[in-house]
Amino acid sequence: MATPNSALRAVRMGLLMSQDDFARAVRDAGTRAGQPNDANKRLVQRWESGTTTAPRPVYARALEYVTGLPIESLGFSGVVPMARVAEDGQGGHDVEASVNGIAPAHAAPQPEPHGSHRNYSGVWLSRYEYFSSGRDSSYTGQHYVVLLQHGNRLSARSLPGSSDSPLTMDLEIDGHVATGTWTEQTETEGYYRGARYHGAIQLLVEPTGRRMTGKWVGFGKEFDVNTGPWELVFQDGSTNKATLAAYNKRPDA
Repeated sequence: MATPNSALRAVRMGLLMSQDDFARAVRDAGTRAGQPNDANKRLVQRWESGTTTAPRPVYARALEYVTGLPIESLGFSGVVPMARVAEDGQGGHDVEASVNGIAPAHAAPQPEPHGSHRNYSGVWLSRYEYFSSGRDSSYTGQHYVVLLQHGNRLSARSLPGSSDSPLTMDLEIDGHVATGTWTEQTETEGYYRGARYHGAIQLLVEPTGRRMTGKWVGFGKEFDVNTGPWELVFQDGSTNKATLAAYNKRPDA
């Protein structure tokens, strides 16, 4: 049985695009790049259902252009035939300004543990705190994220209007504990000048299932390892276009 690609679906929904809109954007991206493609709604459905596990290079490049994320971050479990390192001549960790996200793990899905059958899909408010050594002060980062669940895997992507710094989270839930990774691409004109930060996160799910609280870990500007509180607060269980549009705004301070 094919494993649905929740990460790609979350990205598409975070862009407030229908499957038809997304297919059209992929076609337009190919045309602008001089590499036309035949993307259509049916192909997007095959990607999201997991029937097609790896897009051909002509589609992969267009997908990267439309989403602003590397193909490895879009939830495809197959091997993508793109020689990225050979193309850009670089390897290792990207700590400079870029549009790259973080590649989610592609392990086979595991059965849900006892007690974790609640579905957490919907819109959540993500809020974390961090200390800026350069400004000698603490700050709060907030995003509305669309969270999609498949089995024990959770994929969260920020809605574009909620912040100028896109945020992604890929988690695995075990009982009342969610563990995974996060990536934030800071705004180009902001204090961090478009730098990409990423790290690990672990959250405890409250018995109501409406709030998750925990800690993040990540590197700082001086290549030190920092940590701080992070919480997700449930807002709405719907992920239809009208609901996402309603939350496509800056969270209240």
